[in-house]
Amino acid sequence: MARTLIAEQLFDGENVRTNVTIALADDGTIASLGDEAPADAQRLHGLVAPGLVDVQVNGGGGALFNNDPSVNALGKMSSAHAQFGTTGFMPTLITDEVAVMQRAADAVSAGIKESVPGVLGVHFEGPHLSAPKKGTHEERFIRPLTDEELAIYAREDLGIKMVTLAPENVSVADIRKLVDLGVRVCLGHSNADGATAAAALEAGATGFTHLYNAMSPLHSREPGMVGTALISDQAWCGLIADGHHVSAEAMRLAIKAKPRGKIMLVTDAMSLVGSDETSFPLFDRVVTREGDKLTSTTGELAGSHLDMISAVRNIHRWCDVELFEALRMASLYPAQFLGDSGGRIQEGGRADLILLDEELRVQKTWISGREVFTA
Repeated sequence: MARTLIAEQLFDGENVRTNVTIALADDGTIASLGDEAPADAQRLHGLVAPGLVDVQVNGGGGALFNNDPSVNALGKMSSAHAQFGTTGFMPTLITDEVAVMQRAADAVSAGIKESVPGVLGVHFEGPHLSAPKKGTHEERFIRPLTDEELAIYAREDLGIKMVTLAPENVSVADIRKLVDLGVRVCLGHSNADGATAAAALEAGATGFTHLYNAMSPLHSREPGMVGTALISDQAWCGLIADGHHVSAEAMRLAIKAKPRGKIMLVTDAMSLVGSDETSFPLFDRVVTREGDKLTSTTGELAGSHLDMISAVRNIHRWCDVELFEALRMASLYPAQFLGDSGGRIQEGGRADLILLDEELRVQKTWISGREVFTA
């Protein structure tokens, strides 16, 4: 494989350049960006952009992390999402037993040590949620924060740690404790009022999980979770831009209300992404795909069949978001939320790259300088 690439057009996360030579270092970083290239350089026709970063990936390639919390499953998820431009992701475990959480943590720790491409850390979506806003989460596993979960969140071998919780069910003191443990706290699956959500932000929570979905709405005399999310200039908000979870109008409102850089695209993807399967078991239910919509046997939406480059295309086309801003929403902004260095193409930075054609389809993906997907 050529270690030097020539980008016909390159978007580095901020600016667009033409005919840029990208020299890849052996350690998976970008050694240099320049104008001159060796004769054996690989010329890339299309747009080279930073790899996409997804903070909410439940599964892919036929593997669901709850059903198979293993390194093998992480590898399947990585390969599935790399086809769609994801170069960094947070394997996400929804509400489950402590034993499953421990197995998931062990898998992420091992996956990081074994350099499974793209694994940045772990996202525990629950179990400290609100039953009235549980969505597809299993109510019997929803519970308060205990020392058993804290021991998992305190681990230092998990990369980036992220927890989604309902602030009405986790005290401000415990939110501060999580933040002190290095956890990025997101608010979601919550029926909290605006004051409770605002107090959680004051305590150190920094994000809202899948804005609008499974959270108390905005009313005229009560902002709820949605209103608090929209009015908080410092908090990031995830959007599932699949056409089922959020309307184009609601997405436009969020983009207009939030400061630039505080809306990030997420997939909430389930196991069927990158797979030919059309259904999978989830606890005692079955989730079925019809088109690109996933529905549980109990009737609710159950995650999504969305991939990151489709989210970019959707927000660009449905909401008139300028293309390079749409790409930032899927790369730079989620990376900034995570405190990760991704989302930029720069000397010394991680060589996470994608090549897009004119239809915004992924033609190639590199993770840490290694070409992991070719269309």
